Amino acid sequence: MSFTLGILDQSIVFPGQSAAEALKNTVELAKLGESLGYDRFWVAEHHDSEGVAGSSPEVLVSYLLAQTQKIRIGSGGVMLQHYSPYKVAESFNVLATLAPGRVELGIGRAPGGLPRSTKALQKGIAEPETLDDKLVELRNFLNAPAGETHAQPGLTAHPLPGQPARIYMLGTSVSSAELAAKQGLPYAFALFINSDPETARIALDTYRTQFNTEHGGEPEAILALSVIAADTEEEANALAGQHKTVRATLASGKTINVQTVEQAAEFARQAGETYTVVEREADITRGTKGTVRKRLLELSEEYGVNSFVFTTIIPNFEQRARSFQLLKEAFTGELV
Repeated sequence: MSFTLGILDQSIVFPGQSAAEALKNTVELAKLGESLGYDRFWVAEHHDSEGVAGSSPEVLVSYLLAQTQKIRIGSGGVMLQHYSPYKVAESFNVLATLAPGRVELGIGRAPGGLPRSTKALQKGIAEPETLDDKLVELRNFLNAPAGETHAQPGLTAHPLPGQPARIYMLGTSVSSAELAAKQGLPYAFALFINSDPETARIALDTYRTQFNTEHGGEPEAILALSVIAADTEEEANALAGQHKTVRATLASGKTINVQTVEQAAEFARQAGETYTVVEREADITRGTKGTVRKRLLELSEEYGVNSFVFTTIIPNFEQRARSFQLLKEAFTGELV
């Protein structure tokens, strides 16, 4: 079986680092990923967080495209609920015109921050739409002028590139899988955020069985997961540390995934709701390249995927780079 491997970097500002250092490391990691032969490099969108420097993926994607030559660069992802589909299409059409065939547009359903940043980002939005509607409008604007049924017929997100950015739906739930299937889009399940294997299995099965082929595509599933590879098992376990995943459920029924119990409490406070929280050990695939390879092959079989995107949360950049080098070596000869 052939595999595609990608990198997701969140531009984390680790203790003792500055935001400038975190972004510099993101750039260096993209260059390294390209030199190692990774297929894609995605950057995340987080708001109102001192611990994450990546608040504007479209800006970072632009810079990374200029710093690399071949690797596909994309968002993992743009939080479309906050933005005009027209403006997102304009931004990514410019990028795709500058770098044909290299731009990927991952769309996320989460807010990417706490309620106060969501309120700030959506200030002045007078015509709220569902994410479903926004995706339809976005994909239309990426390819052609607005049709006669649109409120502004003929409106065009210039420039229209020869190879528009490809849209990917990102998610952690069955509902995100259903939306990706309905829209006929590639789908990436973030196992590093929601590590519940049953949810992942149901989501990916739902995506495949409900996939709408009317748009001309076939199901394309990606598994995004946390991986740490090292030269010894002991080093990998030490680097993995005591990472947790935290899932909070608000009184309204809304669920959110955050990094700490304290963030869950702050989210609930800003939302003005009571909440419950479930804390789990983070699902981190860890070990030597042989151990990691074995586990990834098991996951490939379990979930029916041959495309992975890895996030590796290691404060020391050299150790993080070494992890990605070992991951690449683990699949030498099997990459698409």
